[in-house]
Amino acid sequence: MSLAVLRSRALAGMDAPAVSVEVHLANGLPGMAIVGLADAEVRESKDRVRAALQNSGFELPNRRITINLAPADLPKESGRFDLPIALGILAASEQIPADDLDRYEFAGELSLSGELRPIRGALAMTFAMHRSPDGARRAFVLPAANADEASLVSEAAIYPARTLLEVCSHFAARDDEARLARHRPPAALEAPRYPDFADVKGQQHVKRALEIAAAGLHSVLMVGPPGAGKSMLASRFPGLLPPLSDKQALESAAIQSLAGRFSMERWRRRPFRSPHHTSSGMALVGGGGVPRPGEISLAHHGVLFLDELPEFSRHVLEVLREPLESGRITISRAARQADFPASFQLIAVMECTI
Repeated sequence: MSLAVLRSRALAGMDAPAVSVEVHLANGLPGMAIVGLADAEVRESKDRVRAALQNSGFELPNRRITINLAPADLPKESGRFDLPIALGILAASEQIPADDLDRYEFAGELSLSGELRPIRGALAMTFAMHRSPDGARRAFVLPAANADEASLVSEAAIYPARTLLEVCSHFAARDDEARLARHRPPAALEAPRYPDFADVKGQQHVKRALEIAAAGLHSVLMVGPPGAGKSMLASRFPGLLPPLSDKQALESAAIQSLAGRFSMERWRRRPFRSPHHTSSGMALVGGGGVPRPGEISLAHHGVLFLDELPEFSRHVLEVLREPLESGRITISRAARQADFPASFQLIAVMECTI
């Protein structure tokens, strides 16, 4: 067998389109080539994969290796394709059986020693796989560090692994003891706790205004002298909002996962983002060569707190106008476009010495 095909996922905004990792071994000068609109991080994977295979006790085929990431017009970035590329090489060279590979999707970055490192966007990838027509029949093999967040999609079958050898043993083993164990969803966490309004003495009229704003999803501007408790009151605002629904919690967690900032301690907790007044417009709305979510998306279903509002530049404040109205932000670049949710409540503070 000189051809192996495995399945993985790319990231395009909040979506995670399917990617076929095709590995072909051919006669010719030994070498490895990666095609399919791969970013620099993906092209560098051939060096990581080569070292990981050798340090894990496998042989790198002394043949011409061509790796195609299809579809060819979809940009691919990050090291999440290391694991499927390595498995594809092993399957194509018949070092591991390829019979069951089509029942799984794979993602994971390899260290030079063959260990699997966590990746960004595991929750978004699992969510997209389960929504796809044929993805619900597949399981997902991921680094162990990403297992908890991926298993938040309760119907998905997640198989965590710590090393490349563990994944290969799963497909080569004849008994269940050597196979990867399906990850169990984390035990129910206790309800998130927020700072309490009871810590603020007095300011009853402000508390009442914030309660009305929480009930009606209104934005708030607080004006007052330094030390009056404006920031303290704002930090307690998320505790007035109702608990997140399952759908809202998954959306919020998926955005945190895309930014590589998700932790189980934040599950079902309303975000509270407080960017510094020197932040740029791109930092607030998102962007970059590979579009990433900004502060307004990280505050999705939560609170965006702008302290010292007059210190923000006019341009930065202007870019908030459209997301405040629509609840979404579309980031367009020459070769890429990404759409992120941005439904947040704005709490702003400014000083007044009168």
